[in-house]
Amino acid sequence: MECKQSENVKNCPCTYPGCDKKGICCECIKHHLKNKELPACCFPPEVEKTFDRSIEKFIQIMQK
Repeated sequence: MECKQSENVKNCPCTYPGCDKKGICCECIKHHLKNKELPACCFPPEVEKTFDRSIEKFIQIMQK
């Protein structure tokens, strides 16, 4: 499958400076899951900006 990075990057909410996976969703997901995290697109903007991508944080915001 061809990567659509140029299309994906337009909708990528990641604000982490220098992210080398921006728009490469398969690499981003693999990276975050390996670190017991979720990617930026799973979080609302105000939470994403804190860079707390933990699964615990995701559960916490989803319970509200």
